Formats: sequence, structure tokens, C-alpha cells
Amino acid sequence: MKKREQIMAIDIGSRTSKAVLLQRKPKEDTFTLASFTVQELPAHDKALTPELLSGHLRKVSEALGAKTNKVTLSVGAADSVLRSTEFPLMPVEEMRQMLKFNSKNYLQQELNDYVFDCYIVPPKNTPKMDAPKGAVVKYKVWVGGAKRQYLDDLQAAAKSAGLVADQIALSLLGPVNAFELAQTEAFAKEVVALVDLGFKSSTISILAYGELALNRVVEIGGDKLTSGLAEAMGISYGEAEGIKVGMPTEVEAHLQPLVNALGRELRASVAFFEHQFDRSVSQALISGGAARSQFILDNLQSELGVPCKTWYPTSSVELALPPAQMTEIDANASQLAVAMGAASMNF
Repeated sequence: MKKREQIMAIDIGSRTSKAVLLQRKPKEDTFTLASFTVQELPAHDKALTPELLSGHLRKVSEALGAKTNKVTLSVGAADSVLRSTEFPLMPVEEMRQMLKFNSKNYLQQELNDYVFDCYIVPPKNTPKMDAPKGAVVKYKVWVGGAKRQYLDDLQAAAKSAGLVADQIALSLLGPVNAFELAQTEAFAKEVVALVDLGFKSSTISILAYGELALNRVVEIGGDKLTSGLAEAMGISYGEAEGIKVGMPTEVEAHLQPLVNALGRELRASVAFFEHQFDRSVSQALISGGAARSQFILDNLQSELGVPCKTWYPTSSVELALPPAQMTEIDANASQLAVAMGAASMNF
């Protein structure tokens, strides 16, 4: 296959879409970040129709200045699932069929008319020779899925926008893929919690020596922090949003309980992992729009009990941005973890 000159990836969020355009450098066979954009959804307070989504995708691709019409779309936790289970060794297609007809048996939830895909986690050790004769050896498998109708609507919207949705990824896996490229050594040798602070919800993924060990969605995101702050202070949502990121020390008493509630939920996931696997998380790396707030980082660190800091998913590629975007990338990079992770699927 001919290698792509450009890679376009769009992370369709709950309120905004974040997108990146990567350009191949043929001689080095590497990529540069040629453009990025953050665009508000046309109707983030209700479900998008395929028509509205089509116009939105067209607007995003035009903002990127993409020459390619192929796009990788990343869908959020509200429209997808990611679970771990066990299967005997068999072709992935057979696993997908078994999930299609009996998802509850493997995922503890009835997921009708879903499309599934599976990833078999390579075993670190070979099965024991003294295993009982005839015993079925099972392997850990990560299962991703989304409703068939939603995927059909997504592809139809892309087609109407003049795009080809050649891959659809889960936003839950975006930060993991981006982190592997951005910090290869830490990915392979450390136990790290990746926390992505979204609009409606946040996610935590715990990586242990290059393997995804735990993934969880927490139903607290930037929207709940902003709404709670607006209500406590008697101000508008827009004013609260600006204060949350720009002037948190002035509203510490109002904001701290909201951030602490999120921290406790994340801490529960860390404690569960450490108890189950008897390993300690060394640090938590935070992405998402709210990761720009040092106040939020400091309070999450107090709750989690491990160092918390922002990381830059764009550090895996050279920056070749227009001058205006070069001045904006530092403030926006933490929001691009999912989009960069989706783009990496085409490397």
C-alpha cells in the first residue's frame, strides 16, 4: 500500500471536536503536525442529526486545510464501550460473532445491535505444562463496541461531507496510543495513570509496563465543574468557565469540593488497580481542556496521592504549524490527546 502523505483525525467530543492534520516527511518517514483545530459542535446540548454532523465535519476538515478526504473518526464514551474479558484462542471474527449473539455472557451487559472489535492481549508467559489435560486456556481480550446505527450515521455524515471514514476509533483508547508515541520509555517501563478530563465525563486508563490494565469512565467532567461553580457563585455559565481556567484562586472555596469529588472517583480506580495487581501507580498524566488549570492539577494530586502533571501528546511529532497556530499550540496541546491517538493508527 502507498503510504499516506497526510493523516486527518477528528475527535468528536460532547461539546467540541478536536482535530489534527499530520504531514509525512518522505525522506525521514516521519510526520509533522501541519494543522489543528478545536470547533464547537452545532448542537452540543442534544443528539446530532447526520445532517448537522455532516456540516460540522466539513467545517472541521476545511479548518485543517486537508488535501486528503480520508479521515479517522474517534467516538466518545457516551456512544461506545470498552471492556476486558476472556476468550479461548480463536480468530477475532469468531469472537465478534459470539459477542454479537451473547454479549451479556462476556461483557455482563446486553448490547443489542452493536458492532464489536477485539484485541487479544499477548500472554507474557506460556501456559503451564502441568495444566489439567483438556483444560481450555483463556486469554485476556479488550473488546470495543458501538451501536450499528450510530456507526452508519457517522459514515453517512462523513460521506455527505465529502470524506471517507476509513477508520472509527474509541476516544477511550486515544490517550493510550498517543502516550505510547510521545513517551515511549515511560509507556514501556512505568505504571502510569492517564486521566483525560472531558466535557461530560472523564476517563482514567492505567498502564502497567506497556499494557492497558484498567480503563474506567467517571461521570464528572468540565461541564459539571463549570455548572457547579456557576450555581455556587450565582453567575453565568460563560463567566464560570473563564474563572475555572483563568482565576481559580479567587473561587477556591467553591471549586475545590467539585474537583475533590472527581479526585475521589479517580482515586477509587487507582486503589482498585493497586489492590488487584499489587503495583503502585508512579504518576498521573492529565489531558483535556481543564488540564490547563494548575489549581485543578494540584487538587487532583492531593486526592490521588501521586504526582499529577499535564503532558503534551503532540511531542511525538515535529511542529510545522502556521505562525498563528504556533502561538496557540501550548494552550491547546492537552486537548489533542484523543485526536493524536486516533491519527497514530495510520502510522
